[in-house]
Amino acid sequence: MFVRQITDDQLAQYSYLIGCERTGEAIIFDPMRDIDRYVDLAKQQGLKIVAAAETHIHADFLSGLRELGELPGVELFLSGEGDKEWSPRWLDQHSRGGSYEHRLLKNGETFSIGNIDFKVLHTPGHTPEHLSFLVTDRGAGADQPLTLLSGDFLFVGDLGRPDLLETAAGHTGSMEPAARELFQSAHLINLLPEFVQVWPGHGSGSACGKRLGAVPTSTIGYEKRFNSALSHSASEEEFVQEILSGQPEPPLYFSEMKRLNRDGVPVLERIRTPKRMNEDQFVAAYESGAIVVDTRDWELFKEQFLPGSLSIPMSSKLHSMLGSFVELSDRLLLVCEEEDLEVLIRRLIRVGYDKVLGWVHPDEIIGLSSYLGAWGTIEESDPVEISTKIELSGRRILDVRKASEFEKDHIPGAINLSHTLLRSRLEELDRGVTWYVVCESGDRSARSASFLNAMGWSVINLSGGMQALRAKRV
Repeated sequence: MFVRQITDDQLAQYSYLIGCERTGEAIIFDPMRDIDRYVDLAKQQGLKIVAAAETHIHADFLSGLRELGELPGVELFLSGEGDKEWSPRWLDQHSRGGSYEHRLLKNGETFSIGNIDFKVLHTPGHTPEHLSFLVTDRGAGADQPLTLLSGDFLFVGDLGRPDLLETAAGHTGSMEPAARELFQSAHLINLLPEFVQVWPGHGSGSACGKRLGAVPTSTIGYEKRFNSALSHSASEEEFVQEILSGQPEPPLYFSEMKRLNRDGVPVLERIRTPKRMNEDQFVAAYESGAIVVDTRDWELFKEQFLPGSLSIPMSSKLHSMLGSFVELSDRLLLVCEEEDLEVLIRRLIRVGYDKVLGWVHPDEIIGLSSYLGAWGTIEESDPVEISTKIELSGRRILDVRKASEFEKDHIPGAINLSHTLLRSRLEELDRGVTWYVVCESGDRSARSASFLNAMGWSVINLSGGMQALRAKRV
């Protein structure tokens, strides 16, 4: 059996290519939308993808299941455990007419790819329709499972958060019942042999949990002993309270990912490289209302940028930032290095930003002679100095960290509004004052400052954030 865990570091997301080396057949679990990399990997290993499956309707990225279903000879495996609200609605919408070849799976069913068996376990809680898969390699002579493909049910060190249908998709009153379902699902772990490996859908850095480990895989035995979310001493009430507390605020784009993954992700067919624009084309598109995503380092951006631009360097989490600040329908212009273009485009399409009009090199943005307006700048200040002058007239501090971070330590007098919520709660910020923006290290505050500046607020970024402040307190 061939296995490869395919990682997206930005989203901390794992897809799995599993192939039977005897028959040359392979299946991909929880694929992202740019499927060429899975197809190429399979070919490199002498395998052909004949099936694709997903554990649940995802909220943090666009699924590649439909894209794979467009390929000849690929069968799709999806959950049949969801109600009308959380069942796929696109299976009869093949681009060439008719339905995709597919199978809706129920708890306890099995299917095979070559000599590899997959047993379906319904593991609701993170989502109502969530499935996990027990994998048994009959080709190696095994009669017991090697691993549990656990999706967003069981992570290394955590369980999948049960609140997203309410906090991200707006289904009021759903989080507590989901937490109770997750409590029941967790008991299934006790029925599995401790030697069974755990292959999760995410690792550390994902917004689908709060304590995900950085180790990419685990075992049932290890998780039973050391996963705090599986504490056997906890009652159901204690479990519900603990699993729902401290969950990070989800980016606004999560609701759109849920909707599109349920209703039908637009078919790409291929990844299109946007054109490199000359300055007249770029300025004309900008002046027509396209949003500039500027990937230059913050030190360069803050000194001179096109008003309305968003600062999102390649080192920052594009999905969390752009997904919180920009609508999927918005037209985009990119300022980036040519060698970063493909990576940037893939990051964009994985979360649904398909309307990229073109790009220019960072060196060209400074010399735009066609642009006749005033350039934007953003001021910075030392958080230590500002923290001692809270009483400054007409100025306030906005902390854009998660609520759980803010509760542990913050500048007295600051208000907390996570960067993921800014666009939906702008009316809470007084336009008549200057806002000092702070986060933990300076990344989220800089991104948020560029967004607020683009929306017309007066802002000053606190460089270095709370880390710099704590360092100087010592």
